[in-house]
Amino acid sequence: MAKDTKVATKFPLTAAYPFAKRHSLATDVDAIRDWEADERWTRGYESTIRRGRVITLLEDRGLYGQFVTEEWPVGASPAGEREKQRCLRIMGDYDAFVGGGSLPALEMEPQATEDALEFAVEAHLRDFLAKNLERIEPGLTLLTNEDRTGVEFPVDDGRIDILAIDRFGKHVVLELKLSRGRNRALGQLLYYMGWVDQHLGNAPCRGIIVASEITSDLITAVSRVPGVSLARYKMSFAIEEVSVRGTSQIAATA
Repeated sequence: MAKDTKVATKFPLTAAYPFAKRHSLATDVDAIRDWEADERWTRGYESTIRRGRVITLLEDRGLYGQFVTEEWPVGASPAGEREKQRCLRIMGDYDAFVGGGSLPALEMEPQATEDALEFAVEAHLRDFLAKNLERIEPGLTLLTNEDRTGVEFPVDDGRIDILAIDRFGKHVVLELKLSRGRNRALGQLLYYMGWVDQHLGNAPCRGIIVASEITSDLITAVSRVPGVSLARYKMSFAIEEVSVRGTSQIAATA
């Protein structure tokens, strides 16, 4: 089956992190993985900035070419070079901004605009669900501990969208699905579930794929996986009139 071109073209952090660790760069990539953007930065693209950091690290250590050869062959193509330069450019924009510069004008190709919108929608959905887990399952609460919460919970090769605790004290991994294919959503969820069982204990955990569209092939795939369930979300959009000092204003709410 052909891979999703958009997913394959992106610089793969899930492959870059373990590659760097195998080459004695564990401390460096752990710092990149756990990095959080300055709160003044409103553009997003944190994952892209991390990609730029890892690319820079590998280039500085003379390992980038080896990584492309072994883990990311598309990186040697024109599309891969464009992805590399995009990551470095956005990382540079962030560094310049934090260093005292102004937020640069946002110039994106149509596909990049689509990606940015998708990421923004997913982030809003993730934050909403994290505050309303009871809507998914009674008794479900967000994991919290001394230094982090279950939102964007970091693991070795990625971040769990939402990590929760059910009414029986078991971990529940929530994977949000917008336009990802069924293989990517389910495969990612199973990796996260395995990681949670190995590192957080109290196994086995459960997993829930939360999607706006539940296709028949996703149902078929999940039916063969114990401990995984599906939840469908629906989004609504409304417009209402708002009165301000005797005049009418139109406000939109989602």
